[in-house]
Amino acid sequence: MTRRARVAHCLAGVLLVAAVLAAAGYLRSTANWRMANRESVGLAPHPAATPEPVVQVYAARAIGWRGLFGVHTWIAVKPAAARAYTVYEVIGWRLRSSGSALVIRDRAPDARWFGAYPELVAERRGQGAGALIDRIDRLARAYPWAGEYSVWPGPNSNTFTAWVLRGAPELRADLPPTAIGKDYNGERLLAAAPSGSGLQFSVFGLLGVTASGVEGLEMNLLGLSFGVNPFDPALKLPIIGRLGPARTLGGR
Repeated sequence: MTRRARVAHCLAGVLLVAAVLAAAGYLRSTANWRMANRESVGLAPHPAATPEPVVQVYAARAIGWRGLFGVHTWIAVKPAAARAYTVYEVIGWRLRSSGSALVIRDRAPDARWFGAYPELVAERRGQGAGALIDRIDRLARAYPWAGEYSVWPGPNSNTFTAWVLRGAPELRADLPPTAIGKDYNGERLLAAAPSGSGLQFSVFGLLGVTASGVEGLEMNLLGLSFGVNPFDPALKLPIIGRLGPARTLGGR
């Protein structure tokens, strides 16, 4: 067996083991989503004790079987002196009841997503964050696919987050490779990378390539992302996610 074949077999084995472990864990954790833990995990500064403006981007494994493959992402903001956070996100089941999947509401930004522990993807506080909050609000309300939702390949919650982040490059937000839908751009083939830095070629989120000083190099095959980031060292894989040292948050 050649060296390349051995590497391919090892990678396939890692992905298989990860899928089995994820399946076991997520089937247990989402057996009753109505009773799932939605408590804050302490990643966001308390609004009453933080007068400065704050912007944060989060990701957490999706509910049920979707969590085997992907995450749900959202953006939270707290203007200067505000006593609560406002969270911007897209939630598929809201489309059936309201005609729009876009949800803007006050809630704990770092709450577990139906039991799944959230990851802080990017953050900006203090100077410059106030103007950024205003821009995020305008971008979110201009999201063009609020009346549509598709788990794969998009538009979905990750499509929304990437849409907003393209207009907020100072956050330098590198969404996880498990954020399926982040590469969806409708009929547009060329666009900025989801971070707003670099370029992305994508065919309906199913096939494409991203090159950026934030994301590094990513390949998209049938909505699954593979990549490497030499700037914030990490290997990016479907199902597993990001492998590497603790991420460096941009925009602080």
